[in-house]
Amino acid sequence: MLGTQLTVLRDDTPTGLTDALDLVTGLDDALVRGLARVGADDAAALAALAGALAATPLGDRLAEAAAKVTAGSVAEEHLLALAGARCALLGAAHDALLGQLDAALGRTRAPWAPGPVEAVGDGSPARAGVRAWLHEVAVTGWAGLDHELVAAAGAPVEAALAEPHLRRLAVLLDGLAAELRACVPVATMAQPPVRRWADLWARGVLLAQDAAAAAVPTAVEEVSGRLLVLGVDVHEHDTAVQAQLHAILEPADGGPPRLVRSAVGAVKVETIVGPALWRLLDAHPVLLAALAERRSVTVTGLPLRGADLIWHDERVRPGEPADPFASARVLLPAAVATASAPLERHPVGIAEPVLVEGYTVRDDDGTTTFALDGQAIDVAVDRLPSCGPLTPELVVASSACLGLLRWDDGRWLLQPLAVRATVKRRPVDVHTGDWAGGITDPKIAKAEAKAGDAVAVLRERAGRLLRR
Repeated sequence: MLGTQLTVLRDDTPTGLTDALDLVTGLDDALVRGLARVGADDAAALAALAGALAATPLGDRLAEAAAKVTAGSVAEEHLLALAGARCALLGAAHDALLGQLDAALGRTRAPWAPGPVEAVGDGSPARAGVRAWLHEVAVTGWAGLDHELVAAAGAPVEAALAEPHLRRLAVLLDGLAAELRACVPVATMAQPPVRRWADLWARGVLLAQDAAAAAVPTAVEEVSGRLLVLGVDVHEHDTAVQAQLHAILEPADGGPPRLVRSAVGAVKVETIVGPALWRLLDAHPVLLAALAERRSVTVTGLPLRGADLIWHDERVRPGEPADPFASARVLLPAAVATASAPLERHPVGIAEPVLVEGYTVRDDDGTTTFALDGQAIDVAVDRLPSCGPLTPELVVASSACLGLLRWDDGRWLLQPLAVRATVKRRPVDVHTGDWAGGITDPKIAKAEAKAGDAVAVLRERAGRLLRR
């Protein structure tokens, strides 16, 4: 990626992006104060939202929702219209930003292919419980939450966890409730994460609809070939962890290389942090070995939904060693990306693999930037996972970086997944997944051994409880 491409990303803001985000901010601010009593500013924000989408298929339902909420009558269908409008605006922002990025990088992107739609089944009590809690939260507002209301999320979370197809909704709701529990009373916070909470709330409202179970969002195909790993992005929360693999698939049928990703996850407790997180994912040994040993993976008949490979351990086997930097240099320019499904389109979800070389590093007051041809991009060193050896110091010492381009808070950022750096006059490659098979740094391994294996202890205690 050259400096001229950075200039395009920085200077060519998509038309209407600021206006769309302002409309979203207006709704988010209303959710802070709650929809029970809508003031003049919030009423104006709801009216502006309805007016902006008046010509869309949501227009009539949104106009009714804005009027009813302003009048003090907040029903589930009104919240659904507001959540849908919010997601539509952010989806449009996502598409505009991703189109700008593809143009700058010269990246080809295949269109989204919708899957079949099934008949809507009977209403789910678990989904109804989630909708009721989200309704109460929206009416009360973030600033009015108390511990009793936050704790009431426990019952719908438990009910949703009992149904495997609702696991995603359950984890989302559990994560939102955990964040709120830690922040109550929200009214005393200087800067509550309003956009993030509204994102989770709106996503929860949509996933909690009974119709969400009827539609398969994206067509599914089965693919075979060689998977060349670029890096892994680790998403960690107090109650869950997910490792998202970014890779290039060389199809067995000789088609063009494809940019894909695959994720595996596990529930956790907040005391499990750092390298111990990999122990939670040990049910996927081929994936962990591919990360730790930098190997390719041979896949046979893996389901592919859009850009997402659905990982099945019985359909993968380890391949030959493969240098991620070499894979990116040779295959990334021609790799075909895939558009996201409508419900997945959000600016925060943009994470496009890139290889950056030939830059100079600036590190001023904790802010790290890479400069290419006089153009600079901020580096998101705060997103480096605690379970790997990649540190901000290694990023500063680097000369090449494999990372993800992201859009956050009005700017483009680069999140490192791997760097090539000089340490003690020797070139080294350091990846976020290097410790997936165990800690390779003797000092850190010794400290971890001294602290004890929290995962083993918790599993042993759980086993005792189950045997009783």
